Amino acid sequence: MTLKTRMLGVLMAAVTVAAAALTFAAPASAATLTQVTNFGTNPTNLQMHLYVPDRVASRPAILLAMHYCTGTGPAFHSGTQYASLADRYGFIVIYPSATRSSKCWDVYSPQALRRGGGSDPVGLVSMVDYVKQRYSADPTRIFATGTSSGAMMTNVMLGVYPDVFAAGASFAGVPFACFATGGTSEWNSQCANGQLIRTAQQWGDLVREAYPGYSGQRPRMQIWHGTNDDTLRYPNFGEQVKQWTNVHGLSQTPTYTDSPQSGYTRTRYGSSGPMAPVEAISMQGVTHNIPVDAAQVIRFFGLDGTAPPTTPPPTTPPPTTPPPTTPPPTTPPPTTPPPSDGTCRVGYTVNAWNTGLTASVTITNTGSAAVNGWALTFTLPSGQRITSGWNAQYAPTSGAVTARNVSYNSTIAPNASVEIGFQATHEGGSGKPSSFALNGAACSVS
Repeated sequence: MTLKTRMLGVLMAAVTVAAAALTFAAPASAATLTQVTNFGTNPTNLQMHLYVPDRVASRPAILLAMHYCTGTGPAFHSGTQYASLADRYGFIVIYPSATRSSKCWDVYSPQALRRGGGSDPVGLVSMVDYVKQRYSADPTRIFATGTSSGAMMTNVMLGVYPDVFAAGASFAGVPFACFATGGTSEWNSQCANGQLIRTAQQWGDLVREAYPGYSGQRPRMQIWHGTNDDTLRYPNFGEQVKQWTNVHGLSQTPTYTDSPQSGYTRTRYGSSGPMAPVEAISMQGVTHNIPVDAAQVIRFFGLDGTAPPTTPPPTTPPPTTPPPTTPPPTTPPPTTPPPSDGTCRVGYTVNAWNTGLTASVTITNTGSAAVNGWALTFTLPSGQRITSGWNAQYAPTSGAVTARNVSYNSTIAPNASVEIGFQATHEGGSGKPSSFALNGAACSVS
């Protein structure tokens, strides 16, 4: 028996046990898992199953959920809670299936590790494109997650298609390109054994080389790994952290550390908030049979904030009222400016290094009415220039900047907050803006 066969056997056995451990009662919903064929370019003959909840949110998000070796999309559907959470929050889940004999994803060939190169990633992104077009999905809210081989493919998809995915969650995986074998083998023992150690810059360069010339925003990443993983060993956890912090231009020193449950250590990089650019959870004593905390994944993706309607839309339109025969009187716009203080508060935290920084910004609505659609204006200190951002759209990238809401955080209820942030370069000055205004009203600064 070859080393490759033995190691694949170990991986398959471990994740099969993991799948059994994750099984839960099916949700009481009429929605069913449906196979989709002819979804687009599919060079490796992948299979696609789709879960669309009974009540889909307006402009729904998409989750690409990828199975372990020996698994299938339907098995990952029944063994995880993503469908149940989709029922609650109205997003759509794609459950793809690999079809090669090992049922492992191609995370090793040169074709898979470059944009548009072919193999599994091309078929997977075809599935995403199919759902985007058919269900008018929100292109800014597309996510990927997976376990074991599916976690490796999560790293690959975020590296090859950074313009498609907003974030990913990797359970017991390895860094992007760690499993590269030149296409001659499915198994890379050096990587699996945690012996492939590189600098953060080297790992980051591998991601950047997958899509040369791309300068847009990079996906956020959530990384989970057990310290006792003897299939894809624990050093791969730290190597993933090195890779994705470098991709985001962040220090490897966490900005936030806590223990969400006994034996778990959670670190965040670039922000202390729940949607930091990189979040990593080390699980003491956990093997490759890793539990999937789907609720924490959905929280990190930002999909747990708005539930779909609790009743189906009406089947008949409401009665219409004829327009008045005379126009209503017009009221001139008010001539008084908006209140200057008391309706918003901004917290602004900077983490700076040699020529770069990240800024974490918390916007709190301290007024009595909800803010529906917002624009935060501020002036960056001279020499600072934004290179990427999250949870907002930023323009221009220097000087007087306006950060505008994205689709999923457009409303700020009274006494509620949203967290945004950005990465920037600087020329020796890492200071903060002196003032902020939300929709034209000055904010207090904390």
